[in-house]
Amino acid sequence: MIDLIVSALAFVVVLMVPYALPSIGIAFGGRSGMFNVASEGIMLVGASVGFLGTHLTGSLAIGILLAVIVGGIFGLTFAFLCSTLKLNQFVVGTLLFIAGTGLATLLYKIVIGLIIVAPSITVLQNIPIPGLSLIPIIGPIFFNQNILVYTTFLLVIALRFLLYKTTIGLKIRSVGENPRAADSLGIHVFRIHYVCVIIGSMLMSLAGAYLPLIFSGLYTDGITAGRGWIAIPLTILGRWSPVSIFLASFLFAGVETVAYRAQAAGVGLPYQLLLMLPYFVTILVAIWAYKGAKYPAAVGKPYDRESPMGFEG
Repeated sequence: MIDLIVSALAFVVVLMVPYALPSIGIAFGGRSGMFNVASEGIMLVGASVGFLGTHLTGSLAIGILLAVIVGGIFGLTFAFLCSTLKLNQFVVGTLLFIAGTGLATLLYKIVIGLIIVAPSITVLQNIPIPGLSLIPIIGPIFFNQNILVYTTFLLVIALRFLLYKTTIGLKIRSVGENPRAADSLGIHVFRIHYVCVIIGSMLMSLAGAYLPLIFSGLYTDGITAGRGWIAIPLTILGRWSPVSIFLASFLFAGVETVAYRAQAAGVGLPYQLLLMLPYFVTILVAIWAYKGAKYPAAVGKPYDRESPMGFEG
């Protein structure tokens, strides 16, 4: 019984990554005032490019690197349109979602074509951490995981330190709260917009690339299964903080694990109902999280130096 519980909890940690990374990416951009809601589309194109890069080169590292670069390009596009041209962030995010979704499918069909048997790639292997992986219960859950799980742990710590313990983090948060005041102090508002959105989009794309690498090694249309959309209420639930988002992501990963395990155990419920479970929980969490939710004061508002109020329009 204990082994089954440990195995289930270890699987929760595996599934935590595609929830935590895009949510932290949204939060990191949001802390500078840029709310990138294109996470689902960026995750999809990251999954496609990551899979194709790995398939063509035989290297997981190259596939992941290409996915991160594509995510950065999407972030650069978002920053240019919303920070430089001052277009509406939610409209641009929706358009980039559509572009990412279409591009993901297009690239796969161009490279792979229409074939009977879909190609597969090598999935990520667990890397036990010497000593720590031998700790009873905790070891197999947290310290016998794949490299991207460990990377997520480190990113959460690093971004938490950056945002709250460094001068750079103070500048990022000040831009997200009051860009006019930050600008008057000599802080380069637009540069911070660009850097934060690009890094955030890279994390979204990395989360997408992770998905074909943890199960069957296959890419399919819609492989993200709405996780990019779930990342938005998850970001708000986590109060735009990397650590809080990281902890909240275990809730959604846990619900998804329950759905998978219930299907495997042959629970007498329609599998469609079990597949709905994560989205049902998302609705409940969104209702609770949005009530009294707090946002960075300038999030979603294009900064304009020439405007008397400091914002476009």
